[in-house]
Amino acid sequence: MTGSLLRDRDFRLVAGSVGVSALGDWVAIVALGLYIQDTTNSGIAVAALWVCLFGPSVAVAGYVGLLVDRVEATRLLAVVSVIGTLVAAVLAFMTGTGAVLALTAFLGVVFAMSQPAEFSLVPPLAGHGRVQEANGHVETARYIGFGLGPVLGGFLFAAGGLKLAMLVDAGTFAAVACAALALRVRRDPSDLEGQAAAPRARDGITYLFGDRVLALAMMVAFGSLLFMSAIWVAELFFIEDVLGKGDVAYGLMLTTWTVGMALGALLLPRRVAAAAVPATGLAAVAVQGSALALPALWLSFVFLVVCSFVGGLAHGLKNVMFRSLIHVRVPDRLHGRAFAAYNGIRNTAELGAFAAGGFLVAGIGPRGTLAYAGGLSALAGLIGILVLLRMYRGWVPTGPIGVRLETGGGTADPPGPAAPAPEVELDFGAAEKWGK
Repeated sequence: MTGSLLRDRDFRLVAGSVGVSALGDWVAIVALGLYIQDTTNSGIAVAALWVCLFGPSVAVAGYVGLLVDRVEATRLLAVVSVIGTLVAAVLAFMTGTGAVLALTAFLGVVFAMSQPAEFSLVPPLAGHGRVQEANGHVETARYIGFGLGPVLGGFLFAAGGLKLAMLVDAGTFAAVACAALALRVRRDPSDLEGQAAAPRARDGITYLFGDRVLALAMMVAFGSLLFMSAIWVAELFFIEDVLGKGDVAYGLMLTTWTVGMALGALLLPRRVAAAAVPATGLAAVAVQGSALALPALWLSFVFLVVCSFVGGLAHGLKNVMFRSLIHVRVPDRLHGRAFAAYNGIRNTAELGAFAAGGFLVAGIGPRGTLAYAGGLSALAGLIGILVLLRMYRGWVPTGPIGVRLETGGGTADPPGPAAPAPEVELDFGAAEKWGK
């Protein structure tokens, strides 16, 4: 495929489906949250709603990924979207907190299944040579949905309550099902398995942490999100109580961050060389965390907005880099399980962070939460960069502990404590850094 990927009909359908799906998801999330808050006035019930929505991607990640890797992806996406249509439509007419939460958990399972299926279709559409560009377009479409969904969900709930909002969400699921049925591309797992051993649900998480570059990226992603997501709880209090601004200012900050994410995903990844993807992703984590922490040092709303834009750029770039890293370093036959595991890792961190965010705000205040949580998120990225350099820059141990080193004359044992370290140039080629 030459020229823009958006000229390809199937790619437009997949990218558009991702955007429509994200919009529908956030319409549902906002409407369900407002309904639970109105009917219960309970923070515990609202927290239970979040667990029902995002808990399944953690609890059944391995099995969902295995299903994606065992069933043809376009057909699976169509079936899952039809199920989502039915669940959302039933929710539109449901009353009672218990019943709504139970059906929301089913909706969470649909979320958990549809995202890995969409992810697995990117390489067949774009090829590994253009996976960064493809992920940039897909993530941009997702962020457009993220930006429009919450606003639309609020308007729909105000106009027609939970019924109207969930019927619109059902419509987005139906649109994705139609797009999936119209796709010509196929990802048939039987063509990918080859001589591989019998597939297991845990293969995705095992592979992610068996590859040292992916393992580093996953640990940094988990650590940074664990701190970063706690900040979202504090941002509202920081803007209103510390900076003395109102609800409009809070909305402007969120919109600025989302716009930055979309631009970061669309414009920056194509400028990153393939061999630099791991380092760029880790550096983006550090920039993103710094952008969250710095407004606590200089109390200015204008500065906060500038930092939000820069942080959003880094956030969008980071997501594309990590998705591309998984696409390229993980075998095609494991893409469903690998991305489901990645989703589980992220959502585990975020669920823990949301719970911790309230305690941090109560304990050290919103300004302290921004400073410490943002700073620790940035530190996770910086540590990741140092570890990556340690992997590939050939730092040689001067003690007896270490792997055997290849020298020009063959294989030599690491030097003893009193011996000088040999000069060794480790391979820093793109194949080692990037591909298998």
